[in-house]
Amino acid sequence: MDAGMNTSTHLKAQARCPLQEHFLPRKSSKENLDRFIPNRSAMDFDYAHYALTEGRNGKDQAAAAAVSSPSREAYRKQLAETMNLNHTRILAFRNKPQAPVELFPTDHSASLHQQPKSVKPRRYIPQTSERTLDAPDIVDDFYLNLLDWGSANVLAIALGHTVYLWDASSGSTSELVTIAEEKGPVTSINWAPDGRHVALGLNNSEVQLWDSGSNRQLRTLKGCHQSRVGSLAWNNHILTTGGMDGQIVNNDVRIRSHVVETYRGHTQEVCGLKWSGSGQQLASGGNDNVVHIWDRSVASSNSTTQWLHRLEEHTSAVKALAWCPFQANLLATGGGGGDRTIKFWNTHTGACLNSVDTGSQVCSLLWSKNERELLSSHGFTQNQLTLWKYPSMVKMAELTGHTSRVLYMAQSPDGCTVASAAGDETLRFWNVFGVPETAKKLPQKLLTSRFLM
Repeated sequence: MDAGMNTSTHLKAQARCPLQEHFLPRKSSKENLDRFIPNRSAMDFDYAHYALTEGRNGKDQAAAAAVSSPSREAYRKQLAETMNLNHTRILAFRNKPQAPVELFPTDHSASLHQQPKSVKPRRYIPQTSERTLDAPDIVDDFYLNLLDWGSANVLAIALGHTVYLWDASSGSTSELVTIAEEKGPVTSINWAPDGRHVALGLNNSEVQLWDSGSNRQLRTLKGCHQSRVGSLAWNNHILTTGGMDGQIVNNDVRIRSHVVETYRGHTQEVCGLKWSGSGQQLASGGNDNVVHIWDRSVASSNSTTQWLHRLEEHTSAVKALAWCPFQANLLATGGGGGDRTIKFWNTHTGACLNSVDTGSQVCSLLWSKNERELLSSHGFTQNQLTLWKYPSMVKMAELTGHTSRVLYMAQSPDGCTVASAAGDETLRFWNVFGVPETAKKLPQKLLTSRFLM
């Protein structure tokens, strides 16, 4: 049995190479042909009849004049003058626009003193992915976090038991590590702020720290959890881990006894973890439909830390979490298939500011770093990415192409490109947030390389 499974896996690996360009077959040229339908209400059939029967060339007209009477010729000339009046064409495909109606009188004296306002041009948002890579064996599990884009412009993705690195600058792919069968598969992945070190959460409850520059394992964190580690979040030298056991643990990677705080509040798997930009507040989402806000300043290693806010308005698992980059106390959260809403919270007061029904499972959320926009990825039934204008929450674009739920999203360091990975085993890149004139470069906190074994 094992030999047969290994052979099948080997053949599948030969058929599809991880992170290779994925080309889709073009549609037949006979499909989607344009149809031009004339506007019959704008046609002049009398003139058309005249042009076809009477409006002939000079030779035909001369021949007709030879057999016609003077009175008939005079009638024909008068008819031609009348029918040809202001006619330039027979067929019309569009009615002429009506003259604009001025609803309010224009004050010309006031307009002379006003300067014309500069109108910001509307950004073009491509509706298709600019690149598609194969991602065979990616785990189709809503509660995991298997994709992250580091500050050094390297994308890390876990495909089964193996972690691959894709350098966005050069387009090259390398393998970081393949986890042993008894420990894997990889259940979460997260880059440290320095863009060099990466943390891997495993199915057997362990967490491994790796140096991507030298492909060297630095240490293994044990004893944090009793089951798989599905979520990770860095806060400078603190690595926060969330497990299926419902526990959240802060690990100081600089010291041997790495567990420094434990947050208990979730009764089921912790599937979402995000630190705020200031590093003071931690948001956690769980399969128990609850969102917790934890405050770092009141954390204690001696006893179980009490949450700052417990948010229970969602009716399904909460994995999608995103702190707003332009408003420090604003958090966006997304609910699973039984909830389908995006909610916005004031994390100072715990108040829900708005709730938007998206109509489908919310798998991931990303704020734009350059505009007041929010991107969400979804499951059934469209498996789309939706771009929203904040705070109006008007849909700016819907990006389709994935054929399975879009479970994972990651944003490039310059904030312009978004990578999405789905259960359809593809990794797609979208130029959804545009290219600003001067891409804002985020300050990178340097993480100490002192990892004790």
